[in-house]
Amino acid sequence: MLKKERLKTKKDDQISSLVGTRDKLVKLRTTLINKIHNILNSYGIKRKKESFSSNKGLDSVLRLALDDIVIFELEVLVTQIKSLNDSIKKLDNEISERGKKLDGHKNLSSIKGIGDKSATILLSVIGDVNDFAEEDKLAAYFGIVPRVSKSNQTEHHGRITKRGSKIGRTTLVQCTLIAKRYSPYMAKYYERIKARRGSGKAIIATARKLLGIIYNTLKNNWVFEDFPNFVLVNTQTDRF
Repeated sequence: MLKKERLKTKKDDQISSLVGTRDKLVKLRTTLINKIHNILNSYGIKRKKESFSSNKGLDSVLRLALDDIVIFELEVLVTQIKSLNDSIKKLDNEISERGKKLDGHKNLSSIKGIGDKSATILLSVIGDVNDFAEEDKLAAYFGIVPRVSKSNQTEHHGRITKRGSKIGRTTLVQCTLIAKRYSPYMAKYYERIKARRGSGKAIIATARKLLGIIYNTLKNNWVFEDFPNFVLVNTQTDRF
C-alpha cells in the first residue's frame, strides 16, 4: 500500500539540479530588484521593476542624485544582480544544450511555444512518460488538476492542487501563453473558457490542454512540422 516512487535517470536528476539552481538564482535576483525598487520608492523615485532587467537600466540607478551611503548600497545590489544575470545566462545555455540530448527533446521543441530550455525543464520533470498510464496521471503529477471535495454525495471542484513540481507548472503556463498566440485551436479553447470562467482559470485549463498534447507527443513520438495546423513530420495531415 506504499506510494510508488518514480526513479529518474542520472542525467534527468543532474539536469533537474541545474534547473533548481537556476530557479533559486532567479528568485534571489527578484529579491534584489525588489530591494532597489523599494529604496528608490522611499526617495520618491518611481521606476518600473522591468527597467532593472538590463545593464543600462541598472547603471542609470547609480547616476541618481542620492546620498553617498545610498549609492554605496545600490552599487552593491547592482553588482550582485549583474553577477546573477551572467550566472543565469550560463545556466540557460547549459540547460538548453544538455537538454537537446534528452529523449523527447526534439518532439517537445517542435511544439510552437516550447523552446529548447522549456523543453528541457519539462522533460526533467516528466522523466519517462511511460510511467504515466494516462494524461490525467501526468496532470496530477504537475498539480494542474482541480481539488475535489464531497459533501452529501455532491462533488465540488475547486482550485488546482498545486502539488508536484512548481517549476514544471510555471514553465508549462509560460509555454501556454506563447503557444496560444500561434495555435488557432488553443486560442479558441482559451477564449471559450475565458468567456465563462475568467482569464485566470482559462489559462490553467489551456495549460492542462497543452500538457495533454505534450503527453501524446511523447507517447506517440510525434514531431510537428507545423504545430499551429497540427501537421506532423512525414505523416498525413492530422488535426484536432
